Amino acid sequence: MTVGVLVVQHVRAEGPYALGEALVAAGLRLRVCRVWAGDPLPESLAGVEALVVMGGPMAAYSDDGFPTRGAELALLRAALAAEVPVLGVGLGARLLAVAAGGVARTGSGSQVGWAEVRTGPAADRDPLFAGAPARLRVLHRHGETEELPDGAALLASCERYPVQAFRVGGSAWGLRFHLEVDEAAADAFVTAFPAEAAATAPGSRDATPGEPAEPGPYRDLVFGRFAALVAARAAHTATRTFFTPRADAWEARFAADGPRYVAAVARMGLLPGQTALDLGCGSGRALPALRAGVGDKGKVFGVDVTSAMLTAAAREGRAGPACLLVADCHRLPLPPGATHGIFSAGLLDHLPAPPVALREWARVTAPGGTLLLFHPSGRAERAARHGRPLSPDDPLGEPNLRPMLDGNGWRLVCYEDKSEYFLARAVRVADEAHD
Repeated sequence: MTVGVLVVQHVRAEGPYALGEALVAAGLRLRVCRVWAGDPLPESLAGVEALVVMGGPMAAYSDDGFPTRGAELALLRAALAAEVPVLGVGLGARLLAVAAGGVARTGSGSQVGWAEVRTGPAADRDPLFAGAPARLRVLHRHGETEELPDGAALLASCERYPVQAFRVGGSAWGLRFHLEVDEAAADAFVTAFPAEAAATAPGSRDATPGEPAEPGPYRDLVFGRFAALVAARAAHTATRTFFTPRADAWEARFAADGPRYVAAVARMGLLPGQTALDLGCGSGRALPALRAGVGDKGKVFGVDVTSAMLTAAAREGRAGPACLLVADCHRLPLPPGATHGIFSAGLLDHLPAPPVALREWARVTAPGGTLLLFHPSGRAERAARHGRPLSPDDPLGEPNLRPMLDGNGWRLVCYEDKSEYFLARAVRVADEAHD
């Protein structure tokens, strides 16, 4: 089940505001977890397309008065491991820094009110912050400081608290300031925190010489970019949230299937010196057999969209027989005709657009090359194991698979759907429409 974007809200007044509006405008569904009202946090990120953690008055470095801190850090660490898009705001940003290996601690006092931040050189190359003004007027409300983890990119700073915006990895951002707050939201802050009313009122200003840029247009740009990234990566995020927590046990769980993979690869007819791909390679069970097929002078690539699975493959010693690549199987980083054989186990029917994938696989395969689709159990056996009947719409069913292959550069030459395995072998046809 798709959860959509999980928003963790710590206090009533600090909701997602403009950020939530941008996510909804991108066609994304929000699940707001109001921990202040007792909403339980999910135990995993299954079905979560992005994780947003909002602000609050609690300390990121202590469980005192913050009973959900441990669970939130666990979700953030899981999101980082699975490359789920993350946006932390205020307290959420500090929690993100801690989850990534940084340190949060008491600061030099409260910084509350509208004041400027300055973007740094890393912002010019950042997917969200590129094109930001050098100075931006934003709402501050914090009193802690943090040390960023190694490798984090500092995107914006101010004199009192230098860490104001940062990125961890390629898809997790922390904003210490409240870019999501428009005038209506600022009014809510004034009502919720009356002691800070003079500083947080929408019309209040700092005494900085010159005038920093107003946040409105830039707010829409940053949040629009984040929403677009979440929407574009939703299918990959679902795959990664499923496989990442299972990666460490994947090889042991299916170790008995090894001989079936070896037998399947032998059906490809690979020759010494050729190039072979394993798409959706997981822990790399087929890679040694592919290497044996193409010999020492051939090339083998194991491709998966989940980094944790490739880590598992390397741990099993399979980075030696193959080059391991994190890549989208709909957009392979290879030139036309680069490979002579593609092996793919249990992938095609889980892709969001199987015809698009087949067309891309045909692009990178030389005429006469082989595509072998495999699973170590048959379709009926798998359906029964999952308690469901075989669907007539199953893309691996022969009436569906044959025309799909024919229309995308392949010719089906062998189809075997037995209780103990599924195997379909196709040959790349020399069709100008697909070259």
